[in-house]
Amino acid sequence: MGQRQDSFSGPVVMGDPDIIMSQKAHGTTEFPVQSNLRYNCDGEVADRICCYNRHYAEHSGYWLKTSFMKEIDENSGEITFYDSVSGKPLFIAPRGRTFDEFVRESKAHGWPSFRDDEVVWENVRILPDGETVSIDGTHLGHNIPDGNNRYCINLVSVAGNPN
Repeated sequence: MGQRQDSFSGPVVMGDPDIIMSQKAHGTTEFPVQSNLRYNCDGEVADRICCYNRHYAEHSGYWLKTSFMKEIDENSGEITFYDSVSGKPLFIAPRGRTFDEFVRESKAHGWPSFRDDEVVWENVRILPDGETVSIDGTHLGHNIPDGNNRYCINLVSVAGNPN
């Protein structure tokens, strides 16, 4: 997606794609996606994008066709988004902005869009081409900086339940 870089600005934790995204028992992960994803996300689409994919994404706006906006609103506070395979926390949003700002930016780009302060760095890595992945090999999306890091993430990749 992006050009190869040794680093990005901000608190980014870089990862080695040859290690994190190596072939495992189920594509790039040890296990398939959870069977009961949140927001009525399609498990088949999630498995294909999370575990057997390095470049493609759910359709732009897919997240708006799920139950996400019916289940979450400005009164929800900070929302934790979990790896659809491992159940580890990956993003907590909104942080440092309002819910409306989070939704407005996500709608403008077509995918849930997170910023550095919203990333759970213990569980997320950025690869040199900008691919954003979990430490367990789940493809999440891409870092597409716009002056600051902006992580455009597939909802199917972060619709898991906590482990």
